[in-house]
Amino acid sequence: MTGMVVVKGADIITETQVLRGYVLGLEDRFTVLEPEERFNAENARADNIIDAEGLIAAPGLIDVHIHGSGGRDVMEGTIDALKTISGTIVKNGVTSFLAATMTMDFKTVSAALDQVRNAVRLGMPGAQLLGAHMEGPFISPKYKGAQAEDNIMMPDWKWIEPFRDVIKIVTLAPEMPGAKELIRKLREHGIIASMGHTAATYEEAVEGIETGITHTTHLFNAMSGIHHRNPGAAAAALSSGVYCELIADMVHVHPGLFEMIRKAKGADRITLITDCMEAGGMPDGNYTLGGQPVTVKESEARLADGTLAGSVLRLNRGLYNFYKNTGAELHEVFRMASANPAKELGIDDRKGSIKPGKDADFILIDENFDVKAAYIKGVCVYNNT
Repeated sequence: MTGMVVVKGADIITETQVLRGYVLGLEDRFTVLEPEERFNAENARADNIIDAEGLIAAPGLIDVHIHGSGGRDVMEGTIDALKTISGTIVKNGVTSFLAATMTMDFKTVSAALDQVRNAVRLGMPGAQLLGAHMEGPFISPKYKGAQAEDNIMMPDWKWIEPFRDVIKIVTLAPEMPGAKELIRKLREHGIIASMGHTAATYEEAVEGIETGITHTTHLFNAMSGIHHRNPGAAAAALSSGVYCELIADMVHVHPGLFEMIRKAKGADRITLITDCMEAGGMPDGNYTLGGQPVTVKESEARLADGTLAGSVLRLNRGLYNFYKNTGAELHEVFRMASANPAKELGIDDRKGSIKPGKDADFILIDENFDVKAAYIKGVCVYNNT
């Protein structure tokens, strides 16, 4: 776009603080961030002044683990499905995302990854697609969660290699035969190795981390839990430097644990996600996830046997839940879904925070974190004001 846009009146969330009485200037990138009294809109040649009095300007959210939304699923393997997901989640403040695949037959997984690659190249109408999070098939049958056991495979780089340009995260069980070799290969190619859907002992999990795991998929869910004589993968994740995903929908993890997680990991190692499936933004009813039937009722998505099957969480609501149930500062909570994933993905030079020189991806929200507008590279792609 041409010409400068100026946002006035909003509290502005940066990585380290909340600025009040500041002006935000932008074109396709942020250009100005300074006290209002020092800013002269006429001299700045502002073409559009946005009065955001009473609102909060926050960095665009980055969801690194989402399977679907708006009635569509990544595993459909179509551009149209990805466009619908993109256009739905931007209303929740998400400006960038990774499309998560499921443990299905590899022909279906490959087709989905092909379309993710095409969609990254073509661009999306709402939230921008950054690549794929490959959840499985290299996982433990014991902790498969809502993944199909028949399609679980032994870790092998040959399945990743054709898609190494588009896969950004791979979720695997570090105790599986061949896992350590795959972890090393992923690290060699700049792909994040994540520990998840795992029956690993504490010792096996630590060994995986020492080999190159830097991320944990939905902490506590689908992994060996904490026991005082058998700490499990969850304890290894909490006591190490890996990033930990958290589904803060108050269902997958009790909110009473949020503060413990915050104190154990700090604001820099928590990544808030949704793990949302196709029912996100849709009414209660019957849906599918990874080819398996799912019933959604009262904000819970479950398989027929009662197993949680992803979520219908909106990411802005996950941030609000975490904020209200912990002692975290406002800027710390937003860092967990913006700067943290951007740093992990190696894109923090252009995304993840409101800072001059970075892409002008930001949202305007109210005190309840309800999204009023979303901007991507300075263009308003959602407006509910």
